[in-house]
Amino acid sequence: QVQLVESGGGLVQPGGSLRLSCAASGFTLDYYAIGWFRQAPGKEREGVSCISSTYSSTYYADSVKGRFTISRDNAKNTVYLQMNSLKPEDTAVYYCATAPWAGSTCPSETDFGSWGQGTQVTVSS
Repeated sequence: QVQLVESGGGLVQPGGSLRLSCAASGFTLDYYAIGWFRQAPGKEREGVSCISSTYSSTYYADSVKGRFTISRDNAKNTVYLQMNSLKPEDTAVYYCATAPWAGSTCPSETDFGSWGQGTQVTVSS
């Protein structure tokens, strides 16, 4: 059974850090692009970051560049999102998703077919 499980969310003060994990089971992440998305209350889902299957090229939304870092550990079948200098506007449910996408680029959101259940991140003092 293909499954993605996010963890690591929580409540953090502005300026703080969190590391989200996305653990895959039932398949190997080696040949998939992995994306992190988020959805805040009343807003549409947006792409946050993506890491490609080949060369682990990384991509970030402008709003998180320089603050978030995506990485993958294929041996652990897990992808991480390190989030530093968190801001209240980062508050959202964060989801990881996979796309069977070879190469050093990332696909569009519609190509991501498997999604996790999400983890809540709240940035507040």
